[in-house]
Amino acid sequence: MSELDNLPFVGLKVLDISQGVAGPHCGMLLARHGADVVKLEPLIGDWGRRIGKRYGDNCAYGMAFNRGKRSLALDLKNPGGNCVARRLAKEADVLIENNRPGVTDRLGLGYDTVKDENPDIIYLSISGFGQTGPNANLPATDSVMQAFSGLMSINKGNDGLPQRINLLAIDVMTGLYGFQAVTPALYRRALKGGGTHIKTSLMEAVGAFQSAKMIEYELEGGVEAPLGVPVAMFATKDGFLNINGRRDEHFVALCQIAGLPELAEDPRYKTPEDRIANEADLMPPLRTALANMTMSNLLVKLIDADVLHARVQTYGDYFQCDHVRGVQAVRWIEQSGVGPIPMPTLPGIRPLQDGDPMAHAPHLGEHSREILLELGHTDGEVRALVGGGAIGLHAA
Repeated sequence: MSELDNLPFVGLKVLDISQGVAGPHCGMLLARHGADVVKLEPLIGDWGRRIGKRYGDNCAYGMAFNRGKRSLALDLKNPGGNCVARRLAKEADVLIENNRPGVTDRLGLGYDTVKDENPDIIYLSISGFGQTGPNANLPATDSVMQAFSGLMSINKGNDGLPQRINLLAIDVMTGLYGFQAVTPALYRRALKGGGTHIKTSLMEAVGAFQSAKMIEYELEGGVEAPLGVPVAMFATKDGFLNINGRRDEHFVALCQIAGLPELAEDPRYKTPEDRIANEADLMPPLRTALANMTMSNLLVKLIDADVLHARVQTYGDYFQCDHVRGVQAVRWIEQSGVGPIPMPTLPGIRPLQDGDPMAHAPHLGEHSREILLELGHTDGEVRALVGGGAIGLHAA
């Protein structure tokens, strides 16, 4: 028995008809735990393959969130293709979709239709604003939700303007929350039987992610409260450093390191609450002092004083960090048609190895023929489906 055979979801069948990042991320996590995930995507490919720069028929987001799956290129509006999809749904343990409300119903793959033939299905619907309400049919993306939810309002640039986080953070966390919801639903089914329809959204995910800040906003009467002071990015002579001197002992040590011990004795800065109230007076002298120090000198002193800190690194710096390399927090995995790419390890999951089938992000339609043959189609029927525009095959 191989190590892969011991994964908890071996034997689980997942039909992932979602596109983009949120749904595919959930599907990838199920695959990494051993599930057989069929990625059903349009003949032109999931639009998540075209986020940013393309590398062949994929992109960085596609490679990150579709690894370990099998790709079936299929036209859901083609009668032959739709028939194949409905058959896969009938045999699936989990179905993931992220269309606007009503779209999947019109394609004959809505929850009620699938449940009639597969009552034990765990059906995950991911939408932008939810299945009901005034905004239910509005288009939504990660950037839309960063603005809508208030996240941009607490992420301001030096010019005071709200900024978008330069990462599809809302999509990624929505996929994680989706996986979190599917897993206990599978456990409940194993104990008591029966499927369920899980409905979640980008809006719910970004709200849950910001719950502490939203509570704080209400309690503070709409005034944004800092985490602590000094908790900030500081410029040095040769780079940038993030320092957290919120705790009393860390603040005293930081003042000593900066050559400003008098700040630690100033009654205006005696407690964490005092420092927050007098942030405007405290930060300028600290910034000036640290800007005249070298990064290497500061790092040694901060480590000796046990003050929370980190040098602001690039991804390249992170890859080359002795600690990251030593614990193999990033594995370099060969991706077909691209070459070796960095794959950060997922917390609590067996690390990927080069050549591991779970490390491979499929090409568009790479497994179409294989999946159809598993369903009992003959080679002739596969050719007919391809010729009729129902199915697409990967051109190796």
